[in-house]
Amino acid sequence: MSATVTPSATSPTESAAGTLPTAEGSTTGTAVTAAAGTTARPALNWRIRFGALSIIWGFSFLLIKVGTEGYAPFQVTLGRLLSGTAVLAVAMVVRRERLPRGARTWGHLAVAAFFLNALPFSLFAHAELTIPSTLAGICNATSPLWGMALSLVALSEDRPTRRRVAGLGLGFLGVLTVLGAWQGFSGLDFSGTAMALLASLSYPIGWIYVRRTLAGNGSSTLALTGSQLFLGTAQIALVTPLFTSAPDGFPLLPTLAVVALGALGTGLAVLLQYGLVEEVGPTTAQMVTYFIPVIATAAGVAVLGEQLSWNTPVGALVVLAGAALTQSRVRGGRAASSRASSD
Repeated sequence: MSATVTPSATSPTESAAGTLPTAEGSTTGTAVTAAAGTTARPALNWRIRFGALSIIWGFSFLLIKVGTEGYAPFQVTLGRLLSGTAVLAVAMVVRRERLPRGARTWGHLAVAAFFLNALPFSLFAHAELTIPSTLAGICNATSPLWGMALSLVALSEDRPTRRRVAGLGLGFLGVLTVLGAWQGFSGLDFSGTAMALLASLSYPIGWIYVRRTLAGNGSSTLALTGSQLFLGTAQIALVTPLFTSAPDGFPLLPTLAVVALGALGTGLAVLLQYGLVEEVGPTTAQMVTYFIPVIATAAGVAVLGEQLSWNTPVGALVVLAGAALTQSRVRGGRAASSRASSD
């Protein structure tokens, strides 16, 4: 899954485009809403596209795990960003989108690319060297919790409510359940888990930055997202040679996993999410976030044979319940402001 803000995360709280950057995914971080006007109704029902998006982002963690079996984490990140950027570049050419203008805009996009693409993608790839893909997918689900906590500090229009504060507390209780806190975190790889949680934290930092700097930019969401992915690719391309050597070969399965991760989870997923936001709105589109850890867990167990203890699925459900509460809004002004607000 990518982290794009239409809609990344890739991928937790609402972005400036009005959708969630679903962490893995995910999600990039664009900052404009779709232009007003009538658009052609897609031939494929939105529910089918919603399900496809959930599956694509849910399988992203499995693809990361398979990719790291043949490549270094930075190489996995570079490959996914290259593939994702290529998909969006083709879409921009087909739709005749123009690149954003102005050095200031490109500077803001470079910062957004770091927090919404380069950093979290790399952290998840490094994390999955030592933790199961199921745990990485569940850590990704904490992004709405981090986002709610940060937005209370950074965004003046986001005021705490009892329900949202309760959701925050419930969500982090779920995290402690997943990690087995009562057992002293025995058997847990601390560094890998910490990197996955930091990756999830990076997404809301990125979307808050985008919301403050790029909202109302005037460029289309697709143009901003494609440009952001390009900048994220450039950042990782500069770093990768410093920490890795050229691969000895190109093993088939890891190579296919990396290409699919980028083309589907970082490229096609952004286009699917962009269409969903336009058709059914950000509130419905962001519900995909709650399916991602479920699919990631099922994929890790069924395909990779990863083991689960009882606290992992139970804690994941508690995390999702808390995240859902943090996304609840009161009617009226705040509901309106949320519309202007996100692998």
